[in-house]
Amino acid sequence: MSSPPRLVTPSAPTLDVESIRAAADRAKAVVDRTPLQANARLSAATGAQVYLKREDLQSVRSYKIRGAYNTMGLLTAEELAAGVVAASAGNHAQGVAYACKSMGVRGRIYVPTTTPKQKRDRILWHGGDFIELIPVGDTYDAAAAAAQADVMTSGATWIHAFDDVRTAAGQGTIALEIVEQLGRVPDVVLAPVGGGGCLAGMATYLRALDPDVVLVGVEPTGAASLAAALVHGGPVTLDVIDPFVDGAAVKRVGDLAHRVLSPLSPTVADHPDLPAALTISPSRRNLSPGSAHIVHVDEGALCSVMLELYQDDGIIAEPAGALAVAGLDGLRFAPGTTVVSLLSGGNNDVSRYGEIIERSLVHRGLKHYFLVDFPQEPGALRGFLDEVLGPDDDITLFEYVKRNNRETGAALVGVQLNSADGLSSLLDRMTDSRLTAERLVPGSPAYRYLT
Repeated sequence: MSSPPRLVTPSAPTLDVESIRAAADRAKAVVDRTPLQANARLSAATGAQVYLKREDLQSVRSYKIRGAYNTMGLLTAEELAAGVVAASAGNHAQGVAYACKSMGVRGRIYVPTTTPKQKRDRILWHGGDFIELIPVGDTYDAAAAAAQADVMTSGATWIHAFDDVRTAAGQGTIALEIVEQLGRVPDVVLAPVGGGGCLAGMATYLRALDPDVVLVGVEPTGAASLAAALVHGGPVTLDVIDPFVDGAAVKRVGDLAHRVLSPLSPTVADHPDLPAALTISPSRRNLSPGSAHIVHVDEGALCSVMLELYQDDGIIAEPAGALAVAGLDGLRFAPGTTVVSLLSGGNNDVSRYGEIIERSLVHRGLKHYFLVDFPQEPGALRGFLDEVLGPDDDITLFEYVKRNNRETGAALVGVQLNSADGLSSLLDRMTDSRLTAERLVPGSPAYRYLT
């Protein structure tokens, strides 16, 4: 694992309850007090009393404005005059853009080229003439490196997305609101983890009020940077990440998050070389009081949760925004346990729903792809439909290239099943037919290329 460029974090106050309370006072003019909503569906599924903290209803549709505005509110006149620079996958950028426009400060914001258009448009809308948007690289880390180079040459002021106690203090105001709205510290709190600043800020506030609170950080399996840091005793840079969960696709978790959360994980000291020990496994669902745990969510499972939120609750959540809700899946709690899950953002581009549905179907075992060799003769496709396809199965993709000099021609066939249990019988019928078929396994190079 290679070492990343070191990002300069300016001197800042201590991350504690008082700095978080001060951040709440500072941001009252621009930060909305978002609802804490009980969710009957998730409560029934988990056996707990589940609440969603609806940060998707912020003015910028995510909690990131809290940290961005608090950091900029603590800058000196000279630092503001120098202008600000930030790097973001999209949501922190919107917070910085909003702060720039409201404070009359010039800013340059670097985003990955993979940042959805919807987020780019919102950044420009919030910042107006006060910001310049610069796409570079295909990950947050690449954009951050370019932004840091800008800071070093221009003398502008760096506004870190997560690894700054001022940013974390701003995000910690979410916990302050939760306690005020609930009337006490909840038993369990789940929050998404990208760089870890949000969870660090919330953990600081909640544990100061109740050391027994259980904290659960939820990472996408394709970007498990906090787990890597806990295993290795400090932040490390992941070689490859899946950018789908763009708001949490960070190769290297922040030093601040590791410093705050590592003492709280009871599994690290016992299993320093076993990453699986850091994750709450099906056989170890007990959440010991005062501890911090990690849940890893497969991107396909996350897509299923996004669709459930939309269809059942009328909530539009982006992938990172739904992470903490997805982390509830499989967890079981004692009756009466109060659980709060941070629904962290709603900046989802409608054009992504095709991929979201696709990933969900594959994860649930309902969508499968095959390379099928069809004989080059009339009625070959009709035979496949009659002899192989089940009565409730559907062809969702069929790409065929006829080659006159061959007896057979390959076709890429996508099949959607009515039930995941139908796969074995479909495979049996393919074996019994005279067709040669190869199933494309999710995650394989051929699967990634073709789909």
